[in-house]
Amino acid sequence: MEACVDLNADVGEGFGTYRMGNDERLLDFVTSANIACGFHAGDPRVMRTTVKLCVAKGVAIGAHPGLPDLAGFGRRAIPVTAPEVYEMTVYQLGALEAFIRAEGGRLHHVKAHGALYHMVAEQEELAAAFARACKDFQERLFVYGPPAGWLQPAAEALGLHYVKEAFADRAYGNNGLLLDRSRPGSVLTDRQQMVEQVVSIVREGYVTVQAEDAASEAKRCPLQADTICLHGDGEGAVEAASYLRQALGRQGVQIQALL
Repeated sequence: MEACVDLNADVGEGFGTYRMGNDERLLDFVTSANIACGFHAGDPRVMRTTVKLCVAKGVAIGAHPGLPDLAGFGRRAIPVTAPEVYEMTVYQLGALEAFIRAEGGRLHHVKAHGALYHMVAEQEELAAAFARACKDFQERLFVYGPPAGWLQPAAEALGLHYVKEAFADRAYGNNGLLLDRSRPGSVLTDRQQMVEQVVSIVREGYVTVQAEDAASEAKRCPLQADTICLHGDGEGAVEAASYLRQALGRQGVQIQALL
């Protein structure tokens, strides 16, 4: 039986004169896109350009709100309150939605970025605030997030459709969670390794995690996902996305956006 999964990428992460990734080519291979909304990356011109590309290529458009930390690319955990999470999320959704409407598109989903992604999974109050912001902004949004943590129950309690996400280009640790980026081997660059990881998640419902030390053996942890992320800012992201999509097709995994 053919498996089916969405393939998403984080895009629109340049700003000013700084360019991050090759979004125009990358969007040829993914089915949904998470567009930076100006806090951790992105600016009005980049947002508009990226939205136009998504509409032209038929890619599902998602908002990628993050912490207000341009210098740290939103990957530093900054203490924030639940009301602040609500307000910054609504603000960023509104900014992106303006460009989506102007280009005749539709906002499909929301996915928190970087440190905020982990914070809303790990802290119940922040999860509730983030989910409420999504619900108040638009009742029928998909919410992308990790397969474990506080965000899923918070979103589902409000009637939002929660989409469990796994990663093609990130390694998982012994607890079944993403390895911290400071750890060696936390970012996968071998394309065949990415394919094997995605196939095991989508078809078998598990991920092979790194051993804790040289004397230990790698083990499997349960992991199910409806969407797979490939980071658009990674080196060789376009080539990896092309290879991944073709290889998954040969493995009987169909790539399509969630409806």
